[in-house]
Parts: sequence; structure tokens; C-alpha cells
Amino acid sequence: MRKNFFIKIQVLCLLVFLSGIVTAQNIQRIYKSHELKSEHLLVKTNDGQYQVKFYDENIVETSFIPNGESFNPESHAVVLKSEDVKAKLTDSKSELVYASSGMTVLLSKSPFQISYIYKGKQLISEKRGYFASKDNESIEFNLDNTESLMGGGARVLGMNRRGYRLQLYNRAHYGYGTRSELMNYTMPLVISSKRYAVHFDNAPIGFLDLDSEKNNTLAYETISGRKTYQVIAGDTWPEFMKEFTDLTGKQPLLPRWALGNFSSRFGYHSEEETRATVELFKKDSIPLDAIILDLFWFGKDMKGNMGTLEFLRDSFPNPKQMMADFNQQGVKTILITEPFVLTTSKRWDEAVENKVLGTDSLGNPFKYDFYFGNTGLVDVFKPEAMDWFWNIYKEQINNGVGGWWGDLGEPEVHPSDLKHINGSADEVHNIYGHQWAKLVFEGYKKDFPNQRPFILMRAGAVGSQRYGMIPWSGDVSRSWDGLKPQTEISLQMGLQGIAYMHSDLGGFAGANLDDELYTRWLQYGVFQPIFRPHAQEDVPSEPVFREAKTKALAKKAIELRYRMLPYNYSLAHENSVLGMPLMRPLFFEEQDNAKLFDLSDTYMWGDAFLVSPITDAKVTESEVYFPANNTWFDFYTDEMIEGGSAKKVEVAEDHIPVYVRAGSFVPLAKLVQSTVDYSGKHIDLHYYHSNAVDTGKGYLFDDDGSTPEAFEKGNYELINFTSHTSKKNLQIGFESEKGERFVAVDREFELIIHNIAKQPKKVKLAGKKTDFSWNAEKKLLSVKVKITSGDKTSVNVKL
Repeated sequence: MRKNFFIKIQVLCLLVFLSGIVTAQNIQRIYKSHELKSEHLLVKTNDGQYQVKFYDENIVETSFIPNGESFNPESHAVVLKSEDVKAKLTDSKSELVYASSGMTVLLSKSPFQISYIYKGKQLISEKRGYFASKDNESIEFNLDNTESLMGGGARVLGMNRRGYRLQLYNRAHYGYGTRSELMNYTMPLVISSKRYAVHFDNAPIGFLDLDSEKNNTLAYETISGRKTYQVIAGDTWPEFMKEFTDLTGKQPLLPRWALGNFSSRFGYHSEEETRATVELFKKDSIPLDAIILDLFWFGKDMKGNMGTLEFLRDSFPNPKQMMADFNQQGVKTILITEPFVLTTSKRWDEAVENKVLGTDSLGNPFKYDFYFGNTGLVDVFKPEAMDWFWNIYKEQINNGVGGWWGDLGEPEVHPSDLKHINGSADEVHNIYGHQWAKLVFEGYKKDFPNQRPFILMRAGAVGSQRYGMIPWSGDVSRSWDGLKPQTEISLQMGLQGIAYMHSDLGGFAGANLDDELYTRWLQYGVFQPIFRPHAQEDVPSEPVFREAKTKALAKKAIELRYRMLPYNYSLAHENSVLGMPLMRPLFFEEQDNAKLFDLSDTYMWGDAFLVSPITDAKVTESEVYFPANNTWFDFYTDEMIEGGSAKKVEVAEDHIPVYVRAGSFVPLAKLVQSTVDYSGKHIDLHYYHSNAVDTGKGYLFDDDGSTPEAFEKGNYELINFTSHTSKKNLQIGFESEKGERFVAVDREFELIIHNIAKQPKKVKLAGKKTDFSWNAEKKLLSVKVKITSGDKTSVNVKL
């Protein structure tokens, strides 16, 4: 009874909303009949039929099938199986109401109209809905005039992208700075400040119009394909992220080493140069976990060799031994690959013979010129081509390769006349990189089931995260203008499910030697998903080749990155199970603060850290917004700041402004040269105490760092930390959850409690009085806590 009443209230709210829309209806579309089937509602109109189905109570999918067409069920983006949602259909003379406990779809019969509300809150409604013109097909919606709009992939337009008509065609933007309308990841997805999204589930190229004519209209335009979209909603942003990544897939947990430091440039020309570079990191005691080889691993020159994909023995005489030696030192070797096979490469004849290339209209390999030479393109959708390409990867993995870089996968040049096995170039262009990542990911699953893959890709699509894709923001200008938009790009992509978007630290394009810029970019890199300096070789990207002061500052940043491994790895685990991005916009903290939807220069790194990168030269102070209803501590000085406003803060040379939320737990590791030496047995656990915080929480996730699906297989440990504060007492709880296949270990925590102004009267561990140390000047209390996997204990501090 209560549920039916709730649904009626939802409908009433929507009817009030619709009454204010003057030009909402498509007057040409006429309702004819409907039928409720086991999995969906089918509504017939004069020009086609609508198919509406729930995936769960908060996700609904609508497809329009024009007369003369049949429904295409194939989606590259959606992996969620439709649940047995208890949706109720109510039919009256004027409308159909199809409602779950969360989402309501209201179909007005005359004039015809489809609208969506979520728990009494109006979301969006079709305007003209589906309609076709001479050159394209469109789906059109009404917006309200208050909502900010995000999404559309990777762009540099500001966080609120309302007012733009965005082209959906993956394309690199070389040397971009503070504006870029078209980049490597274009996605038919719009996310509203009202905590809902519309995902247009279709691959071909087109446009996403976010009210460019300022008439409160959202439109999706495409050349062909499915007329299918999903509406996804949540009460909070974390709930929305979980729903969206339930629909499109969760990112598998990365290997732990991927959170370490990379040595990378365009590029290393020989085995001798590569070995010498790794040796310099060791000599300078700068932690290192991987080295990336650009295209010179298979050719002396940039042009003419792409597609050869085997080590050039003149330059790399013993690559297998080189990689084995690096592995011994805890350094993985990552190789670049491209999907182009040049007619001048060693594999051209092999590629033609095996019929792995995209074709012309006659079925011959489609050949064309681009920067690197005359080429064909691997048809990654074709089973024979997938096997051929994977076997090249497989051979090199067996030789010792630890990870892969997929470059130019937009694809960089993709003529419209080129044919793939499943459609024209324009029909599959935007999912080419997605399919390529799938090829590599599934190859690992089949042939290397005990190894987590590392797949760095320049282009992808909605849902690419489920193939372990690690994207980067392309060939950014090596300038302050290049640094400025990096937070926007990563925050936007995290909202769209692609949580590991990161930048070439230091900037890529241009021979700009600016030590301050380089330092600030690396300091920001500590708090972005992947720490990978990379650039054109005119100016070195590796800290070991920079002058002494810059090297020292870079080393300090890299060492902090390694100390943060337990916190960052726990963040990665949270992403893999809940879909939460690692970098989070501040509106996650104040979801109804409209001003924060435009803000990207300060962000959350997980739940504990507030980060504000420095993106201008010679800055001595910076303005930082501190989210309300929180107390914040300077990570470096412990200065305490109350939230709810923006404040000017002093800027230091050796770090960017970083703050920790009161009530947070921050686990830090002992410093290691490589993650191969990492141990979770000895952890410094920092807790940030405030009398204003009654309870706090955090956790540490640990496993072997390399086995796929360790969490799902029960081979893990999860230690939950809690705090409870009363007037005269602080209690810190430790509770270990041990997976059934995890071998128990003994751990020792150095619990460091910040902001203890007076020496405690006593401290108890597991109910017994224990030793502690208290630093009066720094207001730090330290207690040693030992715990075995599967156990629990607590520390009680008498304040």
C-alpha cells in the first residue's frame, strides 16, 4: 500500500513538471497500444515501437525501433544483466506509468511523451524523442534551466559543459593547453548535477548537443545504429557511481607495481641506453617500478617500421636477458604497440596473408598514407585478426614483457571508406580502442590467468574500464597551460567510470625546459592515478637527468608516492568494488552546492585528502576551497582549518597544498626502491583527531598485489579502522577481515594520532595499559599495535 502511494506521489510531481513544458511533445508520434512482457514494456506508436526495461530499480533502458527495423540487442558498453525488478505498470486513459521503487517512466498517450522521475524528483523527458533527418538520426530531450552538464568524454571546456555541441569522434589533439573541444576519448554520455546520467548506447560517430542553442535541449545525433539509451540515477554521488559502473563494468584491481614510478620518454633507442637509465635510478636511490619502450624497440627510425613488432637486434641485442635483469631489480618492461602495419614493415606480407587488415569495398587490404608511412589497419573486431595480434603479445609476454602500451588507437587516421568485419570505419571508430583493450585483456585471462595485465591506452569508450584500461590525457603541451586542465580531464573521466585517467607528468609536447613546471607537475602526480613522467626526448622527462635541485624535489615527490602505497592500493580496491573514482570533485562533498560544479582546481584524493595543485609559476600563495562541515589538517604542518569557505594558503617549494580530513586514517608504508620489496607488515597509521568528529573510519586492503580477482577468490585481508570520540576518551578500533584463502600474517602498526594537545593520562591496548610516546611540540601520540589477520583489537586514549 505504501509503495503504491509513493509511486502516485512520484507521478503527481512529474505531471506538475510536465505542465510547465510548452514544446515538449512530438505531435507526429501517436500512441497505438502497449504490451507488458516478462522483461520489458512494449509500446507501439504509429512510426515504431518503444521497448522499456529496468536493469535494477535505479536504471532504466529505453529503445525506439522504427517501423521496418528490428531491435539490435548488442551493446559494447553494458554488462549488467537485467534483474527481476518489481516494476508495476499502471494504465489509465491518458498515460502509462511503469515504475520501480526508484525510477518511474511515465508515458503520456496524447500528445505522446516519455518522462523520467526518480523518487519524486523530476529528471528528464523526451522532447521530440527519436527523429530522423537526411543525414542523421537524433534523440532529443528537455532539460531544466538549472542543471549543470558533464560528460562527453575527455575535453577541456570547464567542468560544466552545458552550451556545447560536442563531436563524438575520437581524435588526438597534439600540444593542447587550456582548451580542447575534441580529444582521444569521446563518449555519448551526459551526467547532470541532479545526479543522473543519460547514456546513449550506440557506437557510430555523431554529436552530443548539451543545449548549444540555449533552449533547454539535450540531443544525441548519430549516423546510424541503435536508438537505445539508459537513464541512471542515485541519491548520492557514490550511489550514482556504483550504479553506473554496475551497468558498464568495474575496473579490475591493477597490479600493485602500477601505482609506482615509471621511467618513460619518446624514446629509448637502445638496450644500452635503457639499461643505463635504470641504473641511474638505482644509483640515485629513486624508486622505480617500470620502464616504457617507445617505438624504437622495433626500428631505428620513427617512420617505416610500424607493425614490425619485434625487437631490433642491432639496437637491442638481448632483450630477453635485459627484461630478466630488470625483473630481478623489480622493474617491469612495457612495450608500445600500434594497430598499424606499414607496407614497408616486416609483417606486411604476413598481415595480408592472414587477412587481418581492414579492407576496401572489394575485400582487398585498405592502404593509405599517414605520418609514419603507407599503412593498413588491423581489424581488431575480426576473430582471425584478434588471434594474430594476440599471438604477438603472447610471444613477448613469454619473453618477459610486463605490460603494454596501445598508442594511436583512436585510430589516429581512420578513413571513412575503410571496412571492418562489423561495419564501416565511422560505425566502429569510437569503439576501436575499447575492442583493442578487450583483445589484450581477454588474451591475458586465457593464457596468463595468474597475471594482472597493465594496458595503457590512448583511446576507449564507455565501459573500457572493465578491460583494465589505463588511459592518459594525450600529447599535452609541456607548459603551464598544459598542466592547468589536467584535473578537469581526470575528474570528468572518473565520473564516466574511467578512473585511471592521468597525464604525462611534466608535459609531453615541446622542448620547454622549465624546472619549476616539471616539479609542480610531479608533485601533483603523487595524487593522480598513475605516476608516469613522459615527454619528447629533447628535454628529459626522467628525474635522474635533471639538475640537482629539481632531481631532489622530484625524488621527494616520488618517495611520498611510494610511502602512500597502502592508501593508494586501498583506493584502487575501493574503485574495483564500488566504482568510486580515485580523484573526486568537491561536489561529492557538498552535493547541493551549485558553485562547486564549476570547480576542478581542487579535488579529493580518495576520502581523506584534499588536493590543490599549483598550476602557475612563482606562486607564493593560493586560494583553496575547504568543504563545509569538516575540519582539515595541513598534511605537512598539521595546521588546522575549518571548512565551509575558500582561504588563501601559503605555498611551499617542496610540495603543493594538501590537507587531510579530520577523522581520517592514512596508512603509510616504509620506503622501498620498488614495490617488489613492499610489505604491509609494518605500517605507519596516521589518525587525524578532532573533538568535533564523533566517529571516523578508514581501511587497509592487502593481497599479493598480482593475482587477478584475489578479492573475489578470498585471497585478501581487509583491516577496518574506526574512531569514537567522547569528551574524555578516544577509542581506535582495528578489525581484520581475512579472506578464506588468505594466509594469516602478523602486522605491526605505528599508530600516530595527530592533534593530541595534552599528554594522555593513560593509553590502553586491548584493555591493558600500554606504553606510548607523546610529542608535545607536534601534538603527536604514538602507540605500537600488533594484530594478526582475522583478529580485532582497540586502543583507548584517556584524554
